[in-house]
Amino acid sequence: MGFRDAVRTCLRKYATFSGRASRSEYWWFALFLVLGSLVIGAVDSLLFGTSMVEVAPGQFELRSNGPLAAIFSLAMLLPALAAGWRRMHDSGRAGIYLLYPLIVMVGMLSFIGFLGGTEALMTGDFGAIFAGVGGLIALLGAVVLLISPLLVLWWLTRPSQPGANAYGPNPQQVTS
Repeated sequence: MGFRDAVRTCLRKYATFSGRASRSEYWWFALFLVLGSLVIGAVDSLLFGTSMVEVAPGQFELRSNGPLAAIFSLAMLLPALAAGWRRMHDSGRAGIYLLYPLIVMVGMLSFIGFLGGTEALMTGDFGAIFAGVGGLIALLGAVVLLISPLLVLWWLTRPSQPGANAYGPNPQQVTS
């Protein structure tokens, strides 16, 4: 599947979370999202300008003031999730695995909040968060949080499961 076909397929299946998506379909669509964001960001800058924002004392960052990038991101959120979900299906995994890093992050923040580390998190006192037995568990969770996006990325690069699986026929063997 080429770039144009992949983009067309993913936009046609805007919110379709069932079925399978081949590696080429997913990665061409991911490239479309990156290129689209760059182009829309440039158009935003041209139309609405940019501004320097002080993010820390003496440290500035250039930010766009336009709404187009936000609209593009919101419009592409569902198809990006759907394509990733179907890609997970293609490699034989449940689509929810795509959200694994988000689930780990929510679990970590909940655990830190349960330990009473919310105040320490807000003030940046990470030593207080990682103290004691709870800190050991929080440290283990932090390691899992760092590894989980890499694991999901690895799953997204896996080859298609040959033949049909629980999520449908192999997209490379289906004729349209």
